[in-house]
Amino acid sequence: MNEAALAQALEGKKIAGAALDVYENEPSIHPGLKRPNVVLAPHIASASLATRTKMACMAAQNVVALFQGARPPNILNPEVLKRR
Repeated sequence: MNEAALAQALEGKKIAGAALDVYENEPSIHPGLKRPNVVLAPHIASASLATRTKMACMAAQNVVALFQGARPPNILNPEVLKRR
């Protein structure tokens, strides 16, 4: 995400506000985003017990599927499974 472009859109009132959990150059934050209509989270939006448990289960299901010769249910780069 281009933080400078976001700051410009906020300043120009092209958008009403923004909420960020990940930053372009962590831990630095563009100074134009330090404003009342921007919510900045410390990169912990997924840190609930329920979310982290589901993430762990999904990862385990992907590993099990791969070792069983099946397609992992959440594969992001399926080209790595193509036979050569």
